[in-house]
Amino acid sequence: MELSVPLESVCRLIVRARELEAQVPMNDMDEDEDPTDSDDPMAVLEDEANEAVEEEVRALLEDLADDEIAEVLALAWVGRGTFEAGEWDEALEEAASSGDLVDQLLELPMLSAYLDAGLSAFDLSCEGIGQID
Repeated sequence: MELSVPLESVCRLIVRARELEAQVPMNDMDEDEDPTDSDDPMAVLEDEANEAVEEEVRALLEDLADDEIAEVLALAWVGRGTFEAGEWDEALEEAASSGDLVDQLLELPMLSAYLDAGLSAFDLSCEGIGQID
């Protein structure tokens, strides 16, 4: 199996998806309340949801061709265990006919882990590429 989507693009997507997954919903504090006064000492460390990161992940996906987005979804499905690596053609065929691929990818709760596992299933990795080591 050879991906038509550049490995660098998948790796960049993994990095940005990790950032998106690390975000937490905003705590319902009063506007004037200082997070350091919270009962939760870890509250100041929380990375609150940031629409810019989601928009960037969406833009990364939308910059890909339709067949490349289908490959990314199929790769995530292999990483999730929905399909085995030997069932790549079936995964790719189903992904290509699955409707709004970008939204499906953004709705995967562990997208970065699924993509990383999907790459591993085909003996590919992001090691040494860009920000991932």
